[in-house]
Order: sequence, then C-alpha cells, then structure tokens
Amino acid sequence: MRRNLILAGRVREVLLNGHWIANTNFKNEILTVNWQQATQKVDNLNTIAALTYHINYYLAGLLNAFENGKLEISDKYSFDLPSISTESDWNKMVTDFISHSEKFADRVEQMEDRIFDQTFFEEKYGTFLRNIEGVIEHSYYHLGQISLIRKMILRNQN
Repeated sequence: MRRNLILAGRVREVLLNGHWIANTNFKNEILTVNWQQATQKVDNLNTIAALTYHINYYLAGLLNAFENGKLEISDKYSFDLPSISTESDWNKMVTDFISHSEKFADRVEQMEDRIFDQTFFEEKYGTFLRNIEGVIEHSYYHLGQISLIRKMILRNQN
C-alpha cells in the first residue's frame, strides 16, 4: 500500500472515524458534548474546546501552508481560542474542525509518494513524513486528554 493511503487512513482514524487505537476519535468525542461541557474547566486542565481549537489551529495552518508554500503558524498562538458562549459558537468550532480534518486527510491522500521524504518547508522541521506522523501522534495525545476530561465532566454531572 502506498504511504499516502496509509497516512490518510491514520489521519482519518484519529480525527474522524477510527476506533482501533483509542476506541474513539476526535469527531466522536466533540460531537458528544455541548458548549457548556466543552468550555467547562476541570482543575488546571485545558478545556475540551481549547484542545479542539489547538488541533484545528495546526490543521488549518498546515492546509494553508500546503496551498501557499509558506508555514505561517506559531505554537504561541495555538491556544488563542475565541470566546465560546453559545451552542452556535461551539457548533461552528466543531464544524470547522471536522471540515479541516477531512480536507487534511484528503490532501495527504493526494500526495505523491516522493513528497514524504522532502523537506517540510524548512530544514529544521524535517520531512513531510515526520510532520504528518507528528500531526497523528499529537492528535492522539490530545484525544486522550479530551476523552478523560469528558469522562470527568460527565461523572461530576451525575
């Protein structure tokens, strides 16, 4: 199987439809909370909304970089989520996240095999393969957090 298909499948698994590694995925987790739950603070942990914004920030930034050839995102802005004070605000964030996830997976699927070994915009970032695998690993890391935070919130509501 070609690397593009394997990687796109792994992106879809963590973000959109998988259950193999974590028995859940981002889309499933964020669709099962309302805006109050998504923004509810649990101890000193990030909120579900903050973690969703964080991953979406990178997906949107990478999609933009794929289009214009320039990587213009910065870690220091990756948690600068807008105010979420209504269900509509949360639904927009969820819709944007799902859209960017689908577009990112589609873009990876369309990549030619040779690109995965090429430099990812600047030498210091390594290869495309390393960075796409990084998106997958980073997403699983925060998916685990979201899953636990969601369970803590739901436990406290019962």
